[in-house]
Amino acid sequence: MNGLMRWALGRFGRGVAGGILPVVAGLAPALAQDADLAKKLSNPVASLISVPFQFNYDGRIGPNDGGRATLNIQPVIPIAINPEWNIISRTILPVISQWGLAPGLGRQFGLGDTVQSLFLSPQDPGPGGLIWGVGPAALLPTATDDLLGQGRWGAGPTAVVLKQSGPWTVGALANHIWSVGGGTRSGTDPVNSTYFQPFISYTTADAWTFSLNTESTYDWANDKLTVPVNAVIAKLIKVGTQPVSVFVGARYYALSPEAGPEGLGVRAGFTLLFPKYGEPSTPRRLFRGLVARCLARLG
Repeated sequence: MNGLMRWALGRFGRGVAGGILPVVAGLAPALAQDADLAKKLSNPVASLISVPFQFNYDGRIGPNDGGRATLNIQPVIPIAINPEWNIISRTILPVISQWGLAPGLGRQFGLGDTVQSLFLSPQDPGPGGLIWGVGPAALLPTATDDLLGQGRWGAGPTAVVLKQSGPWTVGALANHIWSVGGGTRSGTDPVNSTYFQPFISYTTADAWTFSLNTESTYDWANDKLTVPVNAVIAKLIKVGTQPVSVFVGARYYALSPEAGPEGLGVRAGFTLLFPKYGEPSTPRRLFRGLVARCLARLG
């Protein structure tokens, strides 16, 4: 009987091992791939198509302690111009709802101004693993309400530099925009604004990312400095076969001008990732790949 039991237990153990070990072995490369994908999201000029939907809430704005909710739609598209260089297109299109900013203003809802950036970036990191990109940035007066935008066209330089070492990503992104031409409506102030975003993030082996950054803006025309500090936790998951990064965090206004946001705010949202079509590609191949994917989903 003991011999029979030992034989049965041995067969059972081998069967369990035979069923579980291949699964466990298959998880390792999958987890590594997810972690690598999550880490690419910390690189603003990575060869990865992504579409973040970033929601921000800020309160205690103005004398009436009004509020503002902003949904930033931020598609990032890499395009190869030759085997050594990429053009990375980064767009920020805000959808804004704000209320009670000043007596008698009521509520405004609609599109804000769009910021479009193009980075020229080498496909491979430089000496010491340095990753960088430079190019132009443009301010487009797409606001649907006078109180949601600056009423000006604008342009200027933008740049990003970072280094990724192991699970860490450290870097900074900046731009400066001056107004170009006259205002799209009367009474608009000129634009002369610097944006500076230092950032640091840590990505775990199971695709969690912990990040900290500031998004400082200095308005030279009106001598106003705004410094929100953002702490965000993100997790890469799969919805069917679609990779999605979901994130949530808090923001705190370390510095804010008079009548600007104060105290704590909230940041949350998700990012759609398209790694299959994120490798550097010609514009035609990129467009065809995205169309084919959309048609396949519809079918």
